[in-house]
Amino acid sequence: MERARKRFSPEEAKPKLFAYCAYQERSHQEVRRKLDSLGVYGTPAEEIIAELITAGYLNEERFAKAFAGGKFRIKGWGRVRIQRELETHGITNNCIRSGMKEIDDEDYRKALEKLIRKKAASLSNDSPIVRRDKAGRYAIGKGYESDLVWRVVNEVLTDD
Repeated sequence: MERARKRFSPEEAKPKLFAYCAYQERSHQEVRRKLDSLGVYGTPAEEIIAELITAGYLNEERFAKAFAGGKFRIKGWGRVRIQRELETHGITNNCIRSGMKEIDDEDYRKALEKLIRKKAASLSNDSPIVRRDKAGRYAIGKGYESDLVWRVVNEVLTDD
């Protein structure tokens, strides 16, 4: 049985949303979902979102930069995965491009090389061909571009 949620008035929800957005960067979609969970819909919800934007608590470009940089550095995601996730958050293409600039090309390649080496080392019982294939597929699964992955796999795992 689903528990009945307390519905908040827009005035009661507003401080909660300001605190929610002050805690970390949020997308417009996350804020709308939070407003829905508080029982605030329609025009009052849009007015709160507009107020958050005006006050500087909500900014799509800032969210995209924080999201892209964080997912790359902390989770080791590739650009393909990050872009796809930003799209699911409803972020505009301009903001996505801006967010992707947070990922330095040299750091990106180093992270990919490290990921491939680590994965290949964990597959020490497999043949060199199988290790290369599994390491490459793993990196692609993490969201790295396949052409770059196979170039790096061929460079990094040539001594097998």
